[in-house]
Parts: sequence; structure tokens; C-alpha cells
Amino acid sequence: ARSRPVLLVEPGWSGSGCEMSGSKLRFLTLVKPVLCILPEVAPPERKIPFKEKILWTSITLFIFLVCCQIPLYGIKTNKSSDPFYWMRVILASNRGTLMELGISPIVTSSLVMQLLAGSKIIDVDQGIKEDRALFNGAQKLFGILITIGEAVAYVISGMYGDVRELGAGNSVLIILQLFFAGLIVIILDELLHKGYGLGSGISLFIATNICETIVWKSFSPTTINTGRGTEFEGAVIALFHLLITRTDKVRALKEAFYRQNLPNVTNLMATVLVFVFVIYFQGFRVDLPVKYRTQRGMQGTYPIKLFYTSNMPIILQTALVSNLYFLSQLLYKRFPGNIIVRLIGVWQDGEGGPSTSAPVAGLAYYISPPNNLTEVTVDPLHALVYFTFILVSCALFSKTWIEVSGSSAKDVAKQLRDQNMVMKGHRDSSLMHELNRYIPTAAAFGGMCIGALTVVADFMGAIGSGTGILLAVTTIYQYFETFAKESGSADALSVFLS
Repeated sequence: ARSRPVLLVEPGWSGSGCEMSGSKLRFLTLVKPVLCILPEVAPPERKIPFKEKILWTSITLFIFLVCCQIPLYGIKTNKSSDPFYWMRVILASNRGTLMELGISPIVTSSLVMQLLAGSKIIDVDQGIKEDRALFNGAQKLFGILITIGEAVAYVISGMYGDVRELGAGNSVLIILQLFFAGLIVIILDELLHKGYGLGSGISLFIATNICETIVWKSFSPTTINTGRGTEFEGAVIALFHLLITRTDKVRALKEAFYRQNLPNVTNLMATVLVFVFVIYFQGFRVDLPVKYRTQRGMQGTYPIKLFYTSNMPIILQTALVSNLYFLSQLLYKRFPGNIIVRLIGVWQDGEGGPSTSAPVAGLAYYISPPNNLTEVTVDPLHALVYFTFILVSCALFSKTWIEVSGSSAKDVAKQLRDQNMVMKGHRDSSLMHELNRYIPTAAAFGGMCIGALTVVADFMGAIGSGTGILLAVTTIYQYFETFAKESGSADALSVFLS
């Protein structure tokens, strides 16, 4: 019989995760009483076959895509200001649907817990099983609370119409829809994390949303009247349309490559170029020779990749920026004349109206990406501040992430010792020292490289934003590696033919 994931709400949940570590009361023990009512996916009782993992991953993705198309019931308008307009693709969010919040609550709770643990505000030892269980439970609890908070803030801010026009019943109904949709996302992500599927739910949803955007902006058949005549939105279709309909072919090519306010061929080429660069850098790594202490001749390598923390730094950085945008736009809408609010961000409606408003001054403006190289030359200070912010934040998030995710030098050394392995040519006592020479450097430098590639993609005007493309490529590459590893075959496609 196949192993099916079961949603558990266990009364009086107890176990190693609920025990106190030491006599001192800690923050994590305060959330312990609440963990017994949180929904949980039971871990699989047996090893899940590869084909079954693909099935569960496909089901997870299908549920997410369906939720992206189901409109919220009870909303009055969709023309109001959209604080997440620039971040929707990256946050796997779709306005006016059940996936309005996307992965924002999960990523925000992860960001908060990481910062609290990294700054030692909360005491957590990732090497202790009970601490890990409490930490993950606290993260899930914060994710649920943030879902409720964001849902209430969206309704109160007037994103779905004036609260007085909506009425109490409709307002509560919208909040409940967003809450249960957020809960579904949390459960789907946990489903994949527990081993039923492949990879991470967060990364899967982001990559799907970004790839959908890139394909749509490349091949969209939607026609738009730009004042120069009717044009197709899709860059590739527009190229052929302009070449066929215009008598001056050189001018048609120039317009297809450099047209403004719509996706052009240059944007598409920049996107492809960034894809190639990221895949190339994914191969950069240092292989540390290791061997078994008890078995002679048995040796291997422990790889430390340049992108040691993968796409987590950019996901956390995106969460930080998106929440700042949300707060800044809400404050500016209410208090546009306040000096402190204007220092945080000044917003202006775009060509699409209030729903496409963008920051034009303040902190929010300087940490937002320039849209193309022209904007870089017009305002070099903006480009410099944005470049510095991306590099520093990605490096810091990357270094902090290894401490809370169980991938620091101390954690890796413990894993190797548990497997009776040592580094070749070094004593067992110097294992952690040797790993410390590589892992923190790879984490910080890899995070900076991810940030630099993001900035380059933004400056080149790549479709879907530099951050989005980086997330999509790293996620697709992770799935490729997982696919090859899980299939255990030189020809990975043979798994479907057996």
C-alpha cells in the first residue's frame, strides 16, 4: 500500500520537541503549549519511491496553480494601491485570488526566526533534536500569525474596497479565505519538506510563477495600443509581427529590440544570458578529500559549492524588502505629508494606475532596482546604494542562514564524525578548524555572487527581475540535481520507462 501524508492535529502533543532544555525558561518553551493544536504532516513511515515523490510534487504544484486562479469571494474592487506589485512574481502571489499572500507569510516567519536566532535573542541549538522541533514549530506558528496579520491589514487598508462598503460579513469572509489559503501553502511546503516530494514548496512555487511570467512575456498574444499602432505584448511574437507589417525592416528590428514599456528582444536575450551565467557558476565548488577511520581504502570527497546556501539569501532579502514596501506604502497612503514617512518612501502611481505604484524617493526607492541601464546612468547614486544593499544583505543572510539551518562548520564536522569520517591528511581534532576555512567564506562570498548576479540582471532589464531569475534558475538546477540523485541512473529519464 502506498504511504499517504496525513494531516495531524494531535491533542496533548508531546515528545522530545516539547521537553525543556535545562532549568532556565527560554523563549522556545513559551510556544510549547500552542504546538499541540498546530496542523502537522506526519513523516512517512517508509522510504518514498522516486515515482511517488514526483506524483506528490505534481499534486502540490497542481493545488497551488488552482488556488492561483480561484478569485476571492466578496471583494469590491481591484483598482486600489498594490504594495506588493513589484514583488508578486517573486512571492508566488496572484492578486485578487486565494494566493494573494503567496509565500510571504512563510518566508517572513523564516526571516524573523533566523534573525532572532542569529542575533542570539532566542537560545536555540540546532544540534539538539528537541530544539529543532520547537524552533520549527515556532516558525510555523509565526507563519500562521503573520498570515492572519497580513490578511487583516489587506482588508483594512482598502485593497478590496472600502471596509464600510464591504461590511463586516464580507470583511471577515475575505480574511478567512486568505487565512485558509495561507494554511494550505504552509502544509504543502511541509509536505515536500517531510520527504513526500522533491525539494522545497517555497522554491517550487517561486520557480513556477517566474517561469510562467517569462513564457507569457515572451509569447503573449495580447494586443496593446501603444500610440504607434497595435503591438503584441510578447517579445517574440512582436518581433515577427513588426518584421511582417513594417516596410522599414531595420526600424522594425530596432523597435522590437529596444521598445519601451513592453517586453523586448533585448530583455529576453538578457534573461537567457543570466540563465547561462547562473548555471555556469553552479559548477564552482571545492572538493575536500575525506576517508573512513575504520575502513582502509574507503575515501571520497565532501563538496563545498560556491552557492553554498543556494537561493535562501535572496529569498530572505526579498521578504525583507517586500515587508518594507508594504509598510511604506500603507504609511504614505495615510500620512503623505509626514517627514519620517517620506524618508521611508514616497510613492507615485505608474501607467497602470494605483495598482502599479512605484517608489520615487526615500529608503524604499534606493533599495528598489533600476529598471534598465538608462536609469543607472541618470541616477548613479540609486544604482550604487542598491548594489551595496543587495551585496551586504545577501552576504549577511547567507552567513546567518548556515548557523540556523544546520549547515555550519560545526554541524558538518559533527555529521562527518557520526559517519566515522575524517579529512584526509588532517587529524580528527582539526576537522572543524579546516571546515571553518571554507564554509563561512563560501557562504558569504556565494551570497555576494548571488546578489551581484541579481543586480546585473536588473541593470540589463531581464524579464521577471534579476531576483526572480536567480530564484528560478537555482531552483530548477536543484531539481535537476535531485532528479539525477533520486533516479540513481546515468540516464535520468529511464526512471519513467521502467
